[in-house]
Amino acid sequence: MTQIQVRNLTKELFAPFGDVISLKGTADKIINQGMCGRHHDLATLDFGPKGRAGISLFSATPRNLPYTLDMVERHPEGSQAFIPMSEHAFLVIVAEDLGGQPGVPQAFLTVPGQGINFHKNTWHGVLTPLSAPGLFAVVDRIGDGANLEEFWFDTPYEIVSDQTQRSGGP
Repeated sequence: MTQIQVRNLTKELFAPFGDVISLKGTADKIINQGMCGRHHDLATLDFGPKGRAGISLFSATPRNLPYTLDMVERHPEGSQAFIPMSEHAFLVIVAEDLGGQPGVPQAFLTVPGQGINFHKNTWHGVLTPLSAPGLFAVVDRIGDGANLEEFWFDTPYEIVSDQTQRSGGP
C-alpha cells in the first residue's frame, strides 16, 4: 500500500482544489457596535445555473490515522464547503483530475478554526474528522441532477503523519 504523508493545510497548497476558510489577520469590517470583526467573502461558492445554496449539518464518525483511503468523490454540479462546529482538526484529502480519474491523492490536516471549500469537480476524500464530535456545517448545491461521482482505487492508499508513525496514533 502506498503511503501518503499528511501536510499542514495552507491556502497556497490547497489553492488548486479549493479555498481554506479561516480568519484573516485583520477583519475586513468592524460591525455590531465595534464588537465584531467581519472577515468577508472567504470562499468562491459555485452552485451552477440550476442549483441553489443549501446549508446542511453533517455528523460524522471520527476516523483514525493511519487512515486507509480506498475511494474519493467529486461533485460536478457545485462546490462544497465544510465548516467545523468544534475546535478540532480534521483530515482533508484531495487529488487532481487526470482525464476523468483522480491522480495521486494529497492529504492535509487543518488546525482548529479552519474550514475548507472544495471547488466544483474536485476529487476529494469523504469527511474525515479525527476527534468527536464530527459536527460540520456544510454549504453546497441543492438542485436536480446527479451531483456525485465516486472513484474506487484498485489499490488503497495509507494516509499517515509523522506523529502517527512515531506514536501509532493521531
